[in-house]
Amino acid sequence: MFDALSERFEGIFGRLRSRGRLTPKDLDEVAREIRLALIEADVNLRAIMQFIARVKEQASGAEVAKSLSPAQQVIKIVHDELVATLGGTTGKLTMSPKPPTVVMLAGLQGSGKTTAAGKLARLLKAQGLQPLLVGADLQRPAAVEQLRILAERVDVPFYSEQSAPADVARGAMEEAARLGRNVVIVDTAGRLQIDAALMDELRGVRDVAMPHNTLLVVDAMTGQEAVNVAEAFNDAVGLDGVILTKIDGDARGGAALSVKEVVGKPILFAGTGENLEDFEPFHPDRMASRILGMGDVLTLIEKAEEAFDEEQVRKAEAILRQGQFDLDDFLGQLQQVKKMGPLQGVIGMLPGVPKEVKDAQIDDRELARVEAIIHSMTMEERRNPAIVNGSRRVRIARGSGTTTSDVNNLLKQFKQMQQMMRGMGFGRPGKKGKRPRLPVPGL
Repeated sequence: MFDALSERFEGIFGRLRSRGRLTPKDLDEVAREIRLALIEADVNLRAIMQFIARVKEQASGAEVAKSLSPAQQVIKIVHDELVATLGGTTGKLTMSPKPPTVVMLAGLQGSGKTTAAGKLARLLKAQGLQPLLVGADLQRPAAVEQLRILAERVDVPFYSEQSAPADVARGAMEEAARLGRNVVIVDTAGRLQIDAALMDELRGVRDVAMPHNTLLVVDAMTGQEAVNVAEAFNDAVGLDGVILTKIDGDARGGAALSVKEVVGKPILFAGTGENLEDFEPFHPDRMASRILGMGDVLTLIEKAEEAFDEEQVRKAEAILRQGQFDLDDFLGQLQQVKKMGPLQGVIGMLPGVPKEVKDAQIDDRELARVEAIIHSMTMEERRNPAIVNGSRRVRIARGSGTTTSDVNNLLKQFKQMQQMMRGMGFGRPGKKGKRPRLPVPGL
């Protein structure tokens, strides 16, 4: 996510930290490098000029010139301006005082609009709301069927009918009242490009549904072209916010850094992967920290709290403290970690991770290989890996579709992990009889 931009900023600030006090010439050089980095990131030119102007104005202040660490001051200024450019504060849906709250999704074909509708329904349901998914994209019958399947997967009701999109919206309001649903999410038609027919159809749905939130769904990898799309939709139907999809595959960040600055509409949600769970509120401050290589600890904690069952964590703590952590326990913890999403993304949220680690391609299939190996062991072997001799390793490798080398590596790494835990004091009293806290998320 925004890897190329993060790498450029890392280089700029790395050179900046090696200097003492900053001269006006130094600041001009930093501004020029940041400008080039943003251009390469496909950020809108107007957004770049406004961003650079604000950074230079603040970096030229007396408090920076007199600072004992001017480099840190400049980094803080850039961070704060990134936050402002990305939207300033975390946006929220406007909730109607009289249910249902209506959310209308608009966007071009291929932007991920239908999938975003399903993901949004799942997120709102997890927050205690009762959404209804509405298929008003009658241009593509497959879109209606796709949304119906998504509704089944997230276990929310679905409504559509073979008529005009405006009639679907009208029927959806009646269905929401009948079922007592307090949020209606309307998926509308898209086109390969903006045209008058599309906008007329959207206005018809809008006038019937009277949405409290009209959200534009934009593919993050379109770069600054997202600005042109957002401006066209805003002029035609009026937007309240933006959903950025496929943000996990966007190495540049042009769309995210352009939309709010130019169009003035906040990014409310971001699609961070292919799974229904990979959808979250957009936090400008957290995203700015990630761009500058500072990690995103708050999002990491939230993902851990969602993925790790509290009772399982307590059981794992008790097992570790007793020094009885075995491969079966390890398998359970591994399956919990997988719920947090791709490991590459999890590592990207950790602060202070070396560049070579972030750049390393972490294949999540390795986790599946480890699971297969452990599943091929008997319960006795999982609880006491020391008994796994040569013949057992051959059997385990065959059963898991791996090699004996893979089995050897897992056993070796697990033994090293046990030794590390013993070295940290797990399984034996700490000073004054106290046990050390566990390095387990959420504890």
